[in-house]
Amino acid sequence: MIHNTQKLLNKFHNMGFRVTKPRQAIWKVLSNTIGHLSAEEIYLKVYKKYPKIGLTTVYRNLEIMEKMGLVKKYYFGDGRHRYELLQNPLKPNYHHHLVCTGCRRVIDFDDFDNEEINLLKKVEKVLSQKHNFEIAGHLIQFYGFCKSCN
Repeated sequence: MIHNTQKLLNKFHNMGFRVTKPRQAIWKVLSNTIGHLSAEEIYLKVYKKYPKIGLTTVYRNLEIMEKMGLVKKYYFGDGRHRYELLQNPLKPNYHHHLVCTGCRRVIDFDDFDNEEINLLKKVEKVLSQKHNFEIAGHLIQFYGFCKSCN
């Protein structure tokens, strides 16, 4: 956690921002979360420690953190955006999502075998050549039904 806090401090200072208590609190909530939280869920957790914080402050800081490359924003089809740290000590850095359209559960998966990795590399290469586009990364979300909803 100390390393991650130092990363936050350095990143904010290098981009000309102060590291405020609300920003630290948002960072801490995300650092200690495995799931994908909405801004409202983050707000409720931060509010317990900083009752003067507003939901708008949480949204604004999440937007700043996203632009800085610290936070990733996702949409899983449930009517709200969800957030996670790009480098969370509790989660694998490189993963994809399985989204249940029944119960809205999101499953992170990172247990790729060589065949899957090679397939993804091939798809990236073909798309890059076909569209003359330099691919810097990708996000894959599969939608369907989990075991409980099937």
